[in-house]
Amino acid sequence: MYQLDRPTGQLSIAKNLLTWTLLLIPLSLTVGSLVALFLWLLDWATHTRWANEWLLYLLPLAGISIYWLYKLWGKNSEQGNNLIMDEIHQPGGGVPLRMTPLVLFTTIITHLFGGSAGREGTAVQMGGSIAGLFGKWYKLSPERLKILLMAGIAAGFGAVFGTPVAGAIFAIEALTIGVIRYEALLPCFIASFLAHLTTSAWGIHHAQYHIHSLLTHDTFLSLPINIKVLLEAIMAGAAFGLAAYFFSELTHTIKNTAKKIIPIEWLIPVAGGALIIALTFMLGTTDYLGIGVTGKDAYSVSIVSSFQTGNCTYWSWLWKLLFTAITLGTGFKGGEVTPLFFIGATLGNTIAFLCGAPVDLFAAMGFIAVFAGATNTPLACTIMGVELFGGEYTLYFAVACFTAYYFSGHTSIYHSQRIAVNKHGTTGNEGTTLKEIRNARIAGNIELLKKWMGRK
Repeated sequence: MYQLDRPTGQLSIAKNLLTWTLLLIPLSLTVGSLVALFLWLLDWATHTRWANEWLLYLLPLAGISIYWLYKLWGKNSEQGNNLIMDEIHQPGGGVPLRMTPLVLFTTIITHLFGGSAGREGTAVQMGGSIAGLFGKWYKLSPERLKILLMAGIAAGFGAVFGTPVAGAIFAIEALTIGVIRYEALLPCFIASFLAHLTTSAWGIHHAQYHIHSLLTHDTFLSLPINIKVLLEAIMAGAAFGLAAYFFSELTHTIKNTAKKIIPIEWLIPVAGGALIIALTFMLGTTDYLGIGVTGKDAYSVSIVSSFQTGNCTYWSWLWKLLFTAITLGTGFKGGEVTPLFFIGATLGNTIAFLCGAPVDLFAAMGFIAVFAGATNTPLACTIMGVELFGGEYTLYFAVACFTAYYFSGHTSIYHSQRIAVNKHGTTGNEGTTLKEIRNARIAGNIELLKKWMGRK
C-alpha cells in the first residue's frame, strides 16, 4: 500500500494503463469494425424482409440451416455468452474464434426470415471471441486474459448500442450478482470507447430517442422532484422486474421443454418457426418480428413508436415477449437485449397511459429497467439511460432499474451468472450459478407437487 503512494507507484500505474491501451487498440478496432459490418447487414436483412414478407414462410428452413451450422462447426460455441462468462470465472478450453462468423451469419439468417431477436448477444459473442484470439497471441497470464475477455464484452456492447460508458460498466457488472470487478474498469472503458468510435467512423448511426415531457417539481413539499411520478416509477419498476423474470423463465422453459418433447433436434427450430408464423397470422401483423427498433411504416409498433401515444396496445409488450422467447428458446440466434428494450418500452407506454403519466419518460424507464432486471445490471442500465436519453431524469431511471433488479429475483437471461450477494439479504447461495439455482428450484417444485399428489 505504501508503494502506491510513492512516485514510483504512480509510474507503475501509468505504465500498466499504457500497456493495456496498446493491447486494446487492435482488439477494439477489430471488434468495432465487425460490429459495424453486423449492424449494416442487420439493417439490410430488416429492410429486405419488409420488402419481401414471403420470407417468413421460410423461417422453419432457416432454423434447420442454423441447427446444422452449429452441429457441424459450432462445438462449444452453442453456449454463446454463457461460454464467455464461464471462461472468465473458470478458464477452460477458451473462447473459439469460430464463434464470430457463426453467430454473425446465423443472426442475420434469423432476422432475414422473421425471427424475433436482438443484436447484443451477437456483438458480445464477437467481442469475446476476438478477445480470446488476441489473448492467445499476447500470451497473457490467466488473470490478464480474464480482463481481456471482459474488455471484449465491453467493446461489443458499447459499439452495438453506442453507449461506451454503459458498455464498460455492463462488462464488469454482468458476471457476478452483487460484486463489481473494478480492476477491469479502465481496460473495459478503453475497449468500449475505442470500439464505439470505430463503429461510428464506419458511418453507422444509432437510433435516437428523446424525452420531451417536462415534469413539475413538488411545490407542496418543496422538493426538487415530482413525488407522484416517483411513486409511479417505483410501481412501474416492480412491473418491469416481473416482466424480466417472466421473459427469462419462459425462454429457459421453452428451451428445456422443447428438448424433452421433440426427440429429433433439428425439428425444434422447425416447430419454433411454425409457431412464429402461426402467431403472426393470428395477430394479423408483422410488428413483432425482427429487431423492432423501428417499424416498416408509421403505424407499426416499435421501440421508437412506443415513445408516443397511439401505436402500442395494452399487450404489445407481452406479444414481443412471447415471440422472442419462442425464437431464442427453439434455437434461433441473436440477442435478447433489444427485444427487452421493446418489451420494456411498450410496457412503460401502457403503464403511463393507465396512470396518466408521461408516456415518453415511462417508455424510457421500461426500455432500460426490463433489461436491468433480466441481466442483473442496474448500474449499467441507469448509465445507459443517461447516455441515451440525457441526465435530467437520472433519479427516475435509477429508481426504475434498481427496483426492477430486485423484483426480477434470482433469474437472468445469462444462466452462468454467479451469486456473490443474495438479493433477499440471506446467505448460502454464494458462488452458485443461476442455472444451479433454477434447477434446484424446479426440483423442489416437482417434489412439492409429488407430495401434494400423495406420492413418495
